[in-house]
Amino acid sequence: MNMLLELFIVFFKLGAFTIGGGVAMLPLLQNTLIEEKKWFTEEEFMDVVAVTQSLPGVIAVNMATYVGYKKKGFAGSVVSTIGVVLPSFVLILIMARAISFAGDNSVIKGAMAALRATALGLIAVAIFQLAPVAIKNKWAVLSAVASFVMIIVFDINTAYVILIFLVLGIASALVGSKRIKKDEEGGDPK
Repeated sequence: MNMLLELFIVFFKLGAFTIGGGVAMLPLLQNTLIEEKKWFTEEEFMDVVAVTQSLPGVIAVNMATYVGYKKKGFAGSVVSTIGVVLPSFVLILIMARAISFAGDNSVIKGAMAALRATALGLIAVAIFQLAPVAIKNKWAVLSAVASFVMIIVFDINTAYVILIFLVLGIASALVGSKRIKKDEEGGDPK
């Protein structure tokens, strides 16, 4: 199958069947991109999630754009992005029209409550599946707990938390590479 068509179909399906937004899409993305298509390893997928979650915008659109670009360049990014957005765009138009007619219908309210609960379940699945890939050492555990506390307890804007840990991660990598270099230089008998 043509890669551009395959990208469109993959992201159209993901866009059509993901309830609750981009984070709820992660288990489906993980299954599709790693298990079915084998386009990414778990490590690569976690890197993609980290990058796309850190950027402004909706993670689903960022993910589609990124994956499309990695697989087929600019054309792939455009096709994947259109694929993931199109189902939502069409469904939102239809739903807005239907809800405006339904008003305070108890059936509609019940359906929306069920969809919210489903979205929460999908987010929990994403956390459960991605945690072993993301949490590999004490630094990752500390970062995860600290970022959770900063957002939930101290109500710090998520963007600031991302920036803080981005800077800390870079600093940690630089310090680690300097230690390795120093150990190599110190361990060399001359």
